[in-house]
Amino acid sequence: MTTEVDVVVVGLGPGGESVATQLAEAGLEVVGVDKHLVGGECPYYACIPSKMIIRAADALAEGRRVPELAGASTVTPDWSPVATRISDEATSGWDDQIAVDRLTDAGVRFVRGHGRLDGARTVVVGDETYVARKGVVLNTGTDPAVPPIDGLDVTPFWTNRDIVKQTSLPGSLIVIGGGPVGAELAQGISRFGTDVTVVEMAPRLLGPEEPEAGSLLGEVFAAEGIQVVSDAKISQVSYAEGRFTVTVDEQGLTADKLLVAAGRRPNLGDIGLDTVGLDPTARVIETDDHLRAGDGLWALGDITGKGAFTHMAMYQGDVVVRDILGQDGPWAEYHAVPRVTFTDPEVGSVGMSEKQARDAGIDVRVGVTDLATSTRGWIHGEGGKGLIKLIEDADRGVLVGACVVGPYGGEVLSSLAIAVHAGVPTATLRSMIWAYPTFHRAIETAVKELDA
Repeated sequence: MTTEVDVVVVGLGPGGESVATQLAEAGLEVVGVDKHLVGGECPYYACIPSKMIIRAADALAEGRRVPELAGASTVTPDWSPVATRISDEATSGWDDQIAVDRLTDAGVRFVRGHGRLDGARTVVVGDETYVARKGVVLNTGTDPAVPPIDGLDVTPFWTNRDIVKQTSLPGSLIVIGGGPVGAELAQGISRFGTDVTVVEMAPRLLGPEEPEAGSLLGEVFAAEGIQVVSDAKISQVSYAEGRFTVTVDEQGLTADKLLVAAGRRPNLGDIGLDTVGLDPTARVIETDDHLRAGDGLWALGDITGKGAFTHMAMYQGDVVVRDILGQDGPWAEYHAVPRVTFTDPEVGSVGMSEKQARDAGIDVRVGVTDLATSTRGWIHGEGGKGLIKLIEDADRGVLVGACVVGPYGGEVLSSLAIAVHAGVPTATLRSMIWAYPTFHRAIETAVKELDA
């Protein structure tokens, strides 16, 4: 059976769902295809459930800080409210009917199944073929990556998709991967009383972030009793009698459970890229600033390699909608991409790192300040560690990157994201009035350090 429509959207994560909805509401005939849950990874297995874990874990940590600030406290962790909240409030028992209804109410025809390109503007789902007059939008996302470690694939390890479904926690946990997902879940689970070890192949936690950020977070983890094994070479993983053994540099680490948080794998291998002249073995789909990947073909989200963030997919989705509807830009640009790791302290970054800026040949000036020595940091006391780091293009007198580590680091980042995005002169930042006593006032100190 062949059906002609205006647009077919393959993959209904946040960006794809947004594109399908907006185009349908604009009057186009839209088919949305997904074999998994409508809404994608974020609401069911990632952003939302993990932040519920972190919110609860942070409450436990604050409770334990009461003796330093306000008297006495006794904190007794209980995972059951978290598990209930994730199941009932966030995911409706991992049922996407609400999201499906949202799509169809907007006028989208939803098709459950595996969508595959079969030539230009053509998508096959089972025994149905859809031919798109305007084109096809790909938003097929990623799956948890499983590193090729001897023995790992035959063990009952967890990924983020498993851990958020647990109704109870183990006594001990090994986490392979110290990136954002691994770090967030490691700290969150640890605060509920689980003995946690993080095994990271890079020299420090949060490898792509500023070295100062990963080092400071490592100090916090150590103080909280989380063991971090960095520069790790994992040779083998085994499972016997209900226990995991991870062999690191010939030393065996053991735990009740194993969480693999070693990045993401793009879903590009079986979507028919070869039928439209693209490489099915590529790690990403290259696009222009209109998100076009070919004639009548757009791609967005994780598969474009511009950052595996929900906000990136939503941003790119709006660009795709404007292009399909024949509207004017703005078109996609990536010089000021913000990102936040919701550990405690939070780690927020935008734009280039110092290394990226230097590698790009920029005349770099750096300003760094210790957040704990600011007035607000001193008032905050326990849990107030952090820093602000600014990366300036000295020739142009503008920031090209920034990193904030500290309480509410992701919120403090917002003004720096505007500065990087809009190219606000650092001279303007020096002349601003910064509210006192706030965490963001420390930006003023960091700006002054650019001249030091």
